[in-house]
Amino acid sequence: MDLEVRHLRVICAIAEAGSLTRAAASLRMTQPGLSAQLRRIEAMLGGSIFDRGQAGAVPTALGELVLPRARAILPGIDGLLSDTARAAHCGTAPGRVRLGSVGAPLLADLIVATKELIPGAEVTARCQYSPSPLLDDLAAGRLEAAVLGDNPGHELPPREGVVLRPVVTEPVFALLPSTHPMAGREEVSLEELVRDDWAMPHPDSDRTREYWSSVFSRTGRQPHTPYEAEGRQLIDIVRAGLAVSLCQATYTEVDGVAVRPLAGNPLWYRHVLGWRRDGPPAAHGDKIVRRVVAGYLATCATAPAYARWRRRHPESLRLPE
Repeated sequence: MDLEVRHLRVICAIAEAGSLTRAAASLRMTQPGLSAQLRRIEAMLGGSIFDRGQAGAVPTALGELVLPRARAILPGIDGLLSDTARAAHCGTAPGRVRLGSVGAPLLADLIVATKELIPGAEVTARCQYSPSPLLDDLAAGRLEAAVLGDNPGHELPPREGVVLRPVVTEPVFALLPSTHPMAGREEVSLEELVRDDWAMPHPDSDRTREYWSSVFSRTGRQPHTPYEAEGRQLIDIVRAGLAVSLCQATYTEVDGVAVRPLAGNPLWYRHVLGWRRDGPPAAHGDKIVRRVVAGYLATCATAPAYARWRRRHPESLRLPE
């Protein structure tokens, strides 16, 4: 993993707050999540940046070397991002709409809705595994709208100039090799599944791993996770019978994998649409949401495991009016 600007922000936030607990609150992270990230940063830099004790987080000799440089770099980075965002916004043709998306089944419907409601618009789209950089791009004016997502207790933070509209909250399902002993069940137990080897997204992708870990802790153990992967690579690992994982309820089964609900529905995921208040989609926000919801419902019908779950839990699917 390479050192990134966000890592410098973490270091400066801890130094400014004087403790990991206060820094975690200012960064809208949990204290364990921030501690884990700090350990990874320290591993990259080759030593401890802070001594952590009763006096709080005090910079070490290495920290005293790193902090002035981080503080000198960040204002220049922020100025560059601000200036380029303004220049891009001024130079963007009125008919151009830039969209972003996490891995979710809503992007195609967002594109179609945008093209219908803003005729003649040049619509572009790009994807990320994490909602955080997409939200940053919305706030900076590098995107006009995006498909985002979060989990209970780990909601996306509000950002100036950005509208966040929840679309639907759905259960998280288990992703199993089709040869797994539990693949023949209607639903599977997380307490049993946690004993298997797991494939999971990288901890830095977003706060998904942090949320999953908090739910796993209720089972009394954390899963053994020899594989860190996302997207196609994660599916291939599961298909090969090497591990189990979790997936969105709308994921459509392919050969070699099985999608099954978790007993008791311990994990949830919320789909969110975001757009700039001053961007072209803002005037059509309600209509865009309705079109995306309609597309989501059509997708639900093509996901057999989720369709069966919805028939058993008709009260659980809450959609915008």
